[in-house]
Amino acid sequence: MKITHLSIKNFRLLKNVNLSLEEKTTVIVGRNNSGKTSLTEIFRRLLADKTPSFQLYDFSISAIEEFKMALKSHLLGEEENLTRAHLPVIELKITITYDEDTPDLGVLGDFIVDLNPDCTTVEIIIRYELQDGSIKALFEGITDESADSINQFIKDLKDNVPKLFQIKVLAQDPNDETNFSNIDYTKFKQLIGGGFINAQRGLDDVTHTEKDVLGKVLAKLFKTASGASAPEDLRQKSSELDLVIKELQLKVDNDFNVKVNALLPALQLFGYPGLADPNLSTETTLNISNILDSHTKIRYSQGNGMYLPETYNGLGSRNLIYMLFQLFEFFREWQSSPVTNGLYLVFIEEPEAHLHPQMQQVFIKQVKEIASEFSRTLNDGNEWPVQFVVTTHSTHIANEANFDSVRYFFTARNQQKETKIKDLRKEFSAPGLLADKEFLHKYLTLTKCDLFFADKAILIEGATERILMPMLIQKTDEIQDQHPKLIAQYISLIEVGGAYAHHFYKFLDFLELRTLVITDLDSVLKTENNGNTTYPACAVADGSHSTNAGIKNWFDGAGQGYIALAVCTGKTAEEKINGFRRIAYQIVENGHTFCGRSFEDAFMLANTALFELTGPSDAEFAAQAYNKSDKIEKTNFALKYALEEVNWVPPLYISDGLKWLSDNPNIPAEEVQEILQAVIEEVPHD
Repeated sequence: MKITHLSIKNFRLLKNVNLSLEEKTTVIVGRNNSGKTSLTEIFRRLLADKTPSFQLYDFSISAIEEFKMALKSHLLGEEENLTRAHLPVIELKITITYDEDTPDLGVLGDFIVDLNPDCTTVEIIIRYELQDGSIKALFEGITDESADSINQFIKDLKDNVPKLFQIKVLAQDPNDETNFSNIDYTKFKQLIGGGFINAQRGLDDVTHTEKDVLGKVLAKLFKTASGASAPEDLRQKSSELDLVIKELQLKVDNDFNVKVNALLPALQLFGYPGLADPNLSTETTLNISNILDSHTKIRYSQGNGMYLPETYNGLGSRNLIYMLFQLFEFFREWQSSPVTNGLYLVFIEEPEAHLHPQMQQVFIKQVKEIASEFSRTLNDGNEWPVQFVVTTHSTHIANEANFDSVRYFFTARNQQKETKIKDLRKEFSAPGLLADKEFLHKYLTLTKCDLFFADKAILIEGATERILMPMLIQKTDEIQDQHPKLIAQYISLIEVGGAYAHHFYKFLDFLELRTLVITDLDSVLKTENNGNTTYPACAVADGSHSTNAGIKNWFDGAGQGYIALAVCTGKTAEEKINGFRRIAYQIVENGHTFCGRSFEDAFMLANTALFELTGPSDAEFAAQAYNKSDKIEKTNFALKYALEEVNWVPPLYISDGLKWLSDNPNIPAEEVQEILQAVIEEVPHD
């Protein structure tokens, strides 16, 4: 069995999201404050040892308006069920699939409520909602809809939500949502287990005080091993440790305590009746858990009898070892549970912490193999039914992961800043996108580009634009003198060439990432000669077509072939915009009539004096620029005007494109809980 789908409503940034899970490892990527931590946190609450509880701050920001609507319904005297319908509910819906031939479904059988023998799907709904009979208590003391009353109501919600709301678990028929059954919360906990490896793992460097984080994991492993339901081999090891402690205890009782008793003062010295009877004595008890927890440290063997403390190893190695220890602990807890969980989720936050890029790539490829190895060598081959959810900001992990396993979190551009989730497996499943998918997976793996995490992107042709782009952005910012400056925004610069840019179009739309695609006209002249048609390169003034696949695909949807040059040069700035994308290619400079074919000759036409272009007409200028650009070495050209001769202006097509990118800034997503808390704190407390 496995969890295939999650639906979450009204929890922090996760206002209304749907997320599919891979059979083994799902990788969550996205910018900061995009909801990745919220996903982990809702499961942390629900799978914790204690009964889950939520605060008002845990509701999505729009919940405030829903609470107000419920108040209005109550004040109007509407029936309780109508008022309840307005109240927000934090909800997690889990879809599970199982094999109909499974001999023992265990606890999952309690959640199967459908009567269809062919159905192998289970739906579980966990809701945090107002308790029955608590409507009056929720609105107590609020008699009208005045501003003061509304403010008091919101203020009271901070106390009333954890006091009056409760967890409810439902098993729902996948084929009939009206058919459901209430399930005890303990059954849910028996069905699904979970482990969490946090982003902050307490492994920071220490100078004066050792922090033996790894050693403390051993105490947890011992507690697991000593349980009655632990596997025989674990209990055997636990018993052997107990035997050693008993032998030590006997030595302590006979020798150690005699010496300690000698340290006690004689109570008779105080001269107070009764203090001398009975006499005091000591008892020192050895507790194996305390020994492991407080006095056992991990050491690294250096040979020649030298063992270094845990903190003497690098943070990267310690982080990797720590994660392995944690996974092993989760496995042993599952293995030793009296009622073995049929499903187990492990959330790993930012595994890249302190790991060099190659180790990050190895980790994401090997994490599922670790689980398989535990099952094979420590559980007689019986599978540990674990699914990993990895959240990351690492381009190395994101791009090394299986393309289909990536889920992209981003924040919708609206006032409530709610999370949207994109599924690469679903979005690129169409046969027509197979070529794009294969290209992107290879490109992302090879280049480790950071499109998943950027606020904006610029796609460029080659090395010249890449080297000069910082200067181009800076000069464009100076020209328009507006805020926020483009140079201060997080922009991903991707070098793709004109022949491959079109493979990114669907991906950029998928990311909803504001992107400027800078490419070249690549003008050619259609030539007929003895029945053969050729397309030799030429200046734009002499050309008939463009060979640029990115331009052709942009306007007519076909990636290869030729597009009439007149079509390209006739497009307005508005016609070059497609959703979140804008394409920019050479256009005539102000006061001129001809434009360049490539970046280099366009650069020259924008700076005619710098390149000593002369002649009686614009056509002569364009011809000279075309001829000169054909002879230059591009990298040297770029370095010269990036480092030495910097008094120039950007070509108009690039500055126009950059202005568009800057004029449409992505507003960074504020943390929803900070906004909600600020709203609540504005409520008067008197």
